[in-house]
Amino acid sequence: MPYSPLIVNPMKEELTSVGFQELLTSEDVDAFMADKETTAMLVINSVCGCAAGQLRPGVRLALQNEIQPDRLVTVFAGQETEATKQARTYFADIPPSSPSIALFKDGELVYFIPRHRIESRSVEEVATDLTAAFDRYFAATPAS
Repeated sequence: MPYSPLIVNPMKEELTSVGFQELLTSEDVDAFMADKETTAMLVINSVCGCAAGQLRPGVRLALQNEIQPDRLVTVFAGQETEATKQARTYFADIPPSSPSIALFKDGELVYFIPRHRIESRSVEEVATDLTAAFDRYFAATPAS
């Protein structure tokens, strides 16, 4: 049974208020993944107090970086269960982890931060990890 919207809506708004699009259905996830010519960050949001409390502020802080993904999307584990399940099929070799962050470039997973790399770290450390990945994977490459 999904969590009450009264519990999750404020947690969702922490991301949607900075430009994240919610993927509410498995069809939404597939439509998002069909766009293979962009950079993107998919956040699997969660009520988990031990990690989600660092995840959302860390993501928001990382988005102050000059280089960032073209598209920002989120699913909420425990709320949009089918969308979350479908999102995980795009990185099926990684065990399910909530919360977590997946970075994609041209439709391919290039970086993943699972729960265990969020829960024991500060907001600033999560943001630093993300901004380093943004700079590494999303920086424009000069034409040859």
